[in-house]
Amino acid sequence: MSDSAAGPEAPKSLSYAPVPVEKAKASVIATMVLARLGLMIALFMPIVAGMTLKVQSLVPAKDVAPTLGAVISMGALAALLFDPIFGRLSDRTVGRFGRRRPWLIAGAVGLLACLAVIAMAPNALVLGIGWFFAQALGNAAVAAHTATLADQVPQWQRGKVSGMIGIASQAASLGAAYSASLFGQNMLLLFLVPGILALLLVLVFAFVLPDQPMGRRPVSEGGLKTALKTFWVNPRKNPDFAFAWVSRFLVVLAMFMFVTFRLLYLQQDLGLSKQDAAGALATGVLIYTLALVTAGQIAGWISDRLGRRKVFIWTSAIIFGIGTWMLTVADSTSGFYWAELVIGIGFGIYIAVDLALVIDVLPNPEDTAKDLGVFNIAMTGPQTLAPAVSAALVTMGGGRYDLLLAVAAGIALLGALTILPVKKVR
Repeated sequence: MSDSAAGPEAPKSLSYAPVPVEKAKASVIATMVLARLGLMIALFMPIVAGMTLKVQSLVPAKDVAPTLGAVISMGALAALLFDPIFGRLSDRTVGRFGRRRPWLIAGAVGLLACLAVIAMAPNALVLGIGWFFAQALGNAAVAAHTATLADQVPQWQRGKVSGMIGIASQAASLGAAYSASLFGQNMLLLFLVPGILALLLVLVFAFVLPDQPMGRRPVSEGGLKTALKTFWVNPRKNPDFAFAWVSRFLVVLAMFMFVTFRLLYLQQDLGLSKQDAAGALATGVLIYTLALVTAGQIAGWISDRLGRRKVFIWTSAIIFGIGTWMLTVADSTSGFYWAELVIGIGFGIYIAVDLALVIDVLPNPEDTAKDLGVFNIAMTGPQTLAPAVSAALVTMGGGRYDLLLAVAAGIALLGALTILPVKKVR
């Protein structure tokens, strides 16, 4: 069929990524945010508390920290590798079901199956393998989901929607903490309930999503060159993207240096029992989440009104660094709660504008999900490094967390400075 004959059908089946100009429908935004919440609860619950509880049931107390670090790192490595891969596959998926929808559903189903394996794992090896594939398949859904923001939301609306998605992602920590409090004695329920919730919310979003099918795949070089480019965006040609990438890498590294060992910090540094630590964790995450939601909503709204992103990024990283430092002087649960409040404010401001800034500096509209996958390495890469770095700093600190937290605060502040050279976004 000639191009002229195909002309009238072009709007229904595109070979390029259309730039959204109309306001996104409320139903799309609402289900988009809820789907993100579900996916991140399922992925965060093991990191926040589930893996700590599971590992403690499998290995002696002296082996918990190194085993936990190794298992979490395996999952983070899978996320690092497969998020860009699935993102690129999503960009090049053709068919009547659209580009994003098949990966959303398949990823959520695979994640649920892997969480079942984790819940029943008889040893640390099976646990690590299960978490590796859970992160790999979960990130198939996450990569497709992140790309829907660029597909469906116009630039002038992205600050607000980005903030809502970021808040949902972080609010997932609260759901994860309370899942541990409610189901901590039953491993099957602890891991499966979040996975089922994620699948249900993703299915609703997939049904509502106006995922426009592509008529043919974008032009590709093919072979090894294309495969390698899946993990690469030239920093010399795209310096704004590179600076934004490094900034996120540093801020997320600072965050995960503590998050991975949060429960152990309460047990070992503050001397709480396992039960008391779980309760304090849930309360702390509640305070953190309320602060994050409030700060994120306000920052996202102001960012869109002013048309500015950078000032919010570096301000948030400074506040986050101060909150992390506060944990070094905390000697009671009240000090822990105050630190969580400050960290929540800082990270709430950060996530409100971070994703909007990134989408504004994406290099290629035909590779949206792939490029976002590359950018997501700045989220998953630190998760791979953080457990090992944190364990080493705790050892250097004589079993206490002061050195770890002080270093994390410094890294967060460095991440704030790195966003300043970005020129394309104010």
